[in-house]
This record gives sequence, structure tokens and C-alpha cells, in this order.
Amino acid sequence: MAQRVRVAFSRRARHYDAAASLQKAVAWRLARHCRDLTLPSGPRADLGAGTGLLSSALEQQRPGSTLLRLDACAALLEQGEAPGARLLWDLNDGLPESLGGAALLVSSFALHWLENPAVSLRQWCDALGPGGWLALAVPTAGSFPQWRQAAAAAGVPCTALVLPEVRQLLAVVAPRLDLRLGAPLRFSQNGPSGRALLQRMRAVGAGTTATPPLGVGAWRRIEAHWAGGPGGKRLSWEVLMLLGRKPQGRAER
Repeated sequence: MAQRVRVAFSRRARHYDAAASLQKAVAWRLARHCRDLTLPSGPRADLGAGTGLLSSALEQQRPGSTLLRLDACAALLEQGEAPGARLLWDLNDGLPESLGGAALLVSSFALHWLENPAVSLRQWCDALGPGGWLALAVPTAGSFPQWRQAAAAAGVPCTALVLPEVRQLLAVVAPRLDLRLGAPLRFSQNGPSGRALLQRMRAVGAGTTATPPLGVGAWRRIEAHWAGGPGGKRLSWEVLMLLGRKPQGRAER
């Protein structure tokens, strides 16, 4: 699965920033929450940085601040210009030792692609130094209700990526960080058809799932049951926006 994800994003790397409107909006919003944080000394990094949408937004809002960009997809890292260093790194293998005692770890639309999001999130929390901050945006299991409902009504499988549960992620973070922000937000996109909305995900390389693909007939049945209105069809995302600080003297658990 990890290799398939890398290949899919590599193929669309040159088009990622032009197509990633939702990811841009979420990155800018998360960066605003980090704009005025008081940071201790220590490493600063964007985990699963991709083309650097989040780190670039943060660097614009905190002039003089640079972040190390980590990603397993070389083609995404190579896009654009970045003031900070870049590191080709598979986050399924944990974090590099150089990020121990981190002052700031940020990540947007990356955690859900990892093999075990809860385990990786725990590693990120534990890598923070005292007073260090974690800022995270991740799509969660409440996403795509329109797609799921249409597939159920059509009697065919929903091939959406299995996303982590909000409560599971918060259960990891709660014993480790003092949360300033920890609530799911809802984002929606409209389009002429369900297939057109899903094509937007594929346009950025985000169409990989562990479920076998459906045939044309199954997709037609899903489309026929996809609820619509005057504005066309809709696809909604549930995104957990999280910001937390590691207290002074709290032991890792």
C-alpha cells in the first residue's frame, strides 16, 4: 500500500499544488493557529510535507521561521522552492533521531496515509521536547458520507480509504499533550457529479485505497444514488484540527 501511495503521488506531483484547493485552505488555517506560538529551542519539521503547502504557509505567517520538510515521495519534495532543508523519509519507519526534543512538529493531510496512524501519532507526541508543539490536520472517518450513502443504496462496496476515528486519535494525544485545539471541522466541495468530485482527489494522487476497484456498472449505480440538489452533487470531509503542547516534566507514556 505504501509503495502504491508513493507512485500515485509521484505521477501527479507536478499538478498537485494547482489541484489541491482543500489542502491549501486547511494548511493556511492550521498555520494561522501556529502563528503566535511561543516555541522552545529544538527542531522544527513538517511531517509528510509533500510540496510544502503547510510549511510554506507557516513560514509566511512566521517570518524567519523555517521547517525541515519530510516526505517519502521525492517527486513532491522536489516541487517548488523551500527555504528549509528537505529529507526523503518514510514516516512508517518512525521519526529520524535528529527530531528528538522537537520544538514544533506540523502535519497536514499525511497521517491517514500511514500504516498505523495511531502509532505514528504517539511517536510524534513523544518526540516533542518540553514545551514543544504538535499541529495536525487529518481527514477522519466521518468523511465522505454522501459517497458511503450512495454506495450503500446502490448495493456496492464503498472503495473510500479507511480513515482514522477522531476519538482514537484524541485518546492518543490526551495523556501526552495539553490541547489548545482538538475538534473535527467539516469541509465540503460541490461538483456536477459524484465521479467529478472523486476525480479531484485522483488529480492530486489521493485515489489509492486497499479496496479492489469497481467496474463501470457499479459506478453508474453509485452515481444514480448520489444525492444532489440545485448546486449539484456534494462531497464532505471531516478533518480533525489539533494543536497541543507537551508540558514541562511530563513523562512519556
